[in-house]
Amino acid sequence: MHVIYGGTFDPIHHGHLRLALEMADALQVERVDLMPCHIPPHRSGTGATSAQRLDMIRIAINGESRLGVDDRELQRGGASFTADTLLQLRRELGSEQPLVMVVGTDAFASFDRWQEWREIPGLAHIVVVRRPGADLPQGSPARCLLDERRAVRVSDLQQAPAGKILEFEAPLMDISATGIRQRIADGRSPRYLLPDPVLQRIHEQGLYGACPDRNF
Repeated sequence: MHVIYGGTFDPIHHGHLRLALEMADALQVERVDLMPCHIPPHRSGTGATSAQRLDMIRIAINGESRLGVDDRELQRGGASFTADTLLQLRRELGSEQPLVMVVGTDAFASFDRWQEWREIPGLAHIVVVRRPGADLPQGSPARCLLDERRAVRVSDLQQAPAGKILEFEAPLMDISATGIRQRIADGRSPRYLLPDPVLQRIHEQGLYGACPDRNF
């Protein structure tokens, strides 16, 4: 089973990292690949460049064999559409290997606004991670898709290459990249919300309004 966990990671933090390891355990895989997007199609922009975000991910996962990084969306350039990424991965993996993409409830709630969203379940399984305060309204396209394709257990994902949707209860770590960026911009310390080497790189490069010469 091949598992990808995509996002802007702007910046990557302990919530991202802990969830990735929880997914590796729950899905019984040796590795989960973090996949930063190049240009997010549903956001106005990012606080750090794609190269800077990729660098911070590599720093964060250094020494952890169960986490990898896949930079294909940066290499491809342009807006990062999930359908394009999954098509590329499916060509590489073949038609039989299970492929899993991990998304949060908040992102999945607007799934019907993703480019070629109807094609995505045919390319990969989807694991929907429950987010605090996020829900899928009854009758919404995302809720209907979940009800139609719901997986009950992990083995459902192992028995087919794509097509199932599994809900996952993640450990509650109420950490957000938005909150971290705001803390930095306000001159407050975000230490222990993200790895120290990542925070150090943020200060070195003056990202998110950080003072390069300030002790983090």
